[in-house]
Amino acid sequence: MLMALICGFALSQAFRTVAAILAPPLQRELGLSPQQLGLFAGAFHLAFGGLQLFMGMGIDVWGPRRTVLAVFPLTVAGALIAATADGFTQLLVAQFVIGVGCAPAFLACTVFISRRFAPERFAAVNGAALGIGSVGLLVTGTPLAWVVDQASWRAGFLVLAVLAAAAWLAILLLVNESKEPAADRAAPANAVAALRGYGELFALRHTWGIVVLASFTYASFLTLRGLWLGPLLVERHGFGLVQTGHVVLLVSVVGMFGPPLFGRLDPGDRLRRRWIIAGTLVVAAMYLAMAFSRHAVFDVVVSTVMSLVAGYIVLQYADVRSAYPARMTGRAMAVFTMALFLGVALMQWVTGVAAGAAPALGIETYQAVLATTGGLLALAAIAFRLLPAPAVSSAA
Repeated sequence: MLMALICGFALSQAFRTVAAILAPPLQRELGLSPQQLGLFAGAFHLAFGGLQLFMGMGIDVWGPRRTVLAVFPLTVAGALIAATADGFTQLLVAQFVIGVGCAPAFLACTVFISRRFAPERFAAVNGAALGIGSVGLLVTGTPLAWVVDQASWRAGFLVLAVLAAAAWLAILLLVNESKEPAADRAAPANAVAALRGYGELFALRHTWGIVVLASFTYASFLTLRGLWLGPLLVERHGFGLVQTGHVVLLVSVVGMFGPPLFGRLDPGDRLRRRWIIAGTLVVAAMYLAMAFSRHAVFDVVVSTVMSLVAGYIVLQYADVRSAYPARMTGRAMAVFTMALFLGVALMQWVTGVAAGAAPALGIETYQAVLATTGGLLALAAIAFRLLPAPAVSSAA
């Protein structure tokens, strides 16, 4: 059942990273500016992140299976809208619709894991789910680049629509929520009670540190892998589209091992937050190093290593799991996931603005993008350290 749910998550990974490969052909065919590329990539995450609270309520009330089955068909509809787009506005609508369809995908996996596995196994199993789900990133590497190179970017969206339909069918046939313990299916009786529960969550002071950091960690990785890596390789280093696809594939393959690795290395509640801060600062330093690089090999190597190190983000899920009582886990994960993806939308928009402003300031486009990303990430780590921690972590 978990593998079936991960199929949906894998497709959401594919949809959220298409811009890395599709950006160059979209710029050529539709004349998109850097700011428009940022909005194009960010629209998915705006919809995805903005609906997490409601998806959390849906999962609490109706369960992961019914919530995903009800919403996921929108990914197919959105992909078909994108494949027939004749302008920027239609692309934005398509990305937004796809984001809505994918909104419950990983939250359903996370809640399923939190309910079906012992707390001490949560980080390892969740890390494995993240790693397996990253197969979706492989699709938007060389395979998607080859499809676009042989046919068009429209064909890429059509292929993803077919895969999304297959994932929906797998969840329909294989996931059986009747096997879920009745105690775990206890849920708020109505939307008002559920929203009141979110108010209780935000009343806890340590929620804000979790939300602030979550808004920038995964966002930094997706801003590079899901938007700027392709244009950077094409424009800064003169790579072809298929060559770019090979690098994106390499980054994605290496990145698959990060979450399972850090899930198994989880140091526990006492040291976990120190590891999270250290990982965030290391990744920020990598972005700043790439910002001032002009060497293709250096950028490829650092991007690849960064994709592995970024696996430390799985420790944030374990931090959320340990920061709240079991009755609040679903809502806490929904808020955390909302912060992750609204952060992606924000960072992709901000870096799009930085890219657009760079030439007028005499700064190389990707220097502005990477320096902005690294700087925001470093500030988020500092904020996480200074804001209140949950009692279990502060006691350490």
